[in-house]
Amino acid sequence: MLWYENFDREIAAHLPDANIASDEPLARHCSFRIGGPARRMAFPATSGELVMVEKIGRLYGADPLVLGNGTNVLFPDEGLDRLVISTRDLCRMERTGETEIRAEAGLSLARLAMFAQQNELTGLEFAHGIPGSVGGAVCMNAGAYGGEMKDVLVGAQIWFPEEGVRFLTVDQLALGYRRSVLTEQADSVVLYAVFSLEKGDGAAIRERMEELMGRRKASQPLEYPSAGSTFKRPTGYFAGALIEQAGLKGFSVGGAQVSPKHAGFVINTGGATCADVKGLIAHIQKTVLEKDGVLLEPEVRIIG
Repeated sequence: MLWYENFDREIAAHLPDANIASDEPLARHCSFRIGGPARRMAFPATSGELVMVEKIGRLYGADPLVLGNGTNVLFPDEGLDRLVISTRDLCRMERTGETEIRAEAGLSLARLAMFAQQNELTGLEFAHGIPGSVGGAVCMNAGAYGGEMKDVLVGAQIWFPEEGVRFLTVDQLALGYRRSVLTEQADSVVLYAVFSLEKGDGAAIRERMEELMGRRKASQPLEYPSAGSTFKRPTGYFAGALIEQAGLKGFSVGGAQVSPKHAGFVINTGGATCADVKGLIAHIQKTVLEKDGVLLEPEVRIIG
């Protein structure tokens, strides 16, 4: 039997109420709006269900891929013959102390920041405009405008397929620039995170959030599908500046384009394929390397 036939049989026997989709278009689940169908896509309602679905997938060779908001990934045009597990429905949050918030992995950073503001807790203003989820933000130490996850994170509960569930403190997570111990362990899955903030004034917090969102809208091509900053910041340089100085602002491959608004972004101007984006990324890397001797490393996670 094929892996997904075994998977379907096992799910029906042990998780009959699980939300499992067949041949689900991945373009619907990523900010690039690119990608063919996933053979199976699961939408677990709880962390426990996620772990069970992932275990069953592994048992039958489904090569599970856990997906958050899909804001930093590029999926192949032909889709994926594997199990994709979305954390979309793992979005509960609660105040667990006077200045502490616990949030599930699938919660958007925008909702987390708004919850903190409504509870007059400061420290997450920088996260308001980051278009990702808590799980991805912990893994990549998401940051903007001088703030980053390691500044406010207490720790996170992680599922390690080989070890089980463990709670890692912020020090154990070893957060750095767009990395953590979790980026070195691709099979690990964030289940929830705990944040420690400070008391603040709700109106002042909202004003700061609106200020940062205004700056983001003015400088970034938010009106087009993209995966945010395409490249990591090279030591001593800014990727966007190198790309612009190489004369690539506005350069296109098919429907993929270097944003005329911000050269650090590759955007989908309409109908872009994975091949278009990969071709444009390769052209940018080659051009910048030849001109400045700097090899740009993609920040976007290219799947497949």
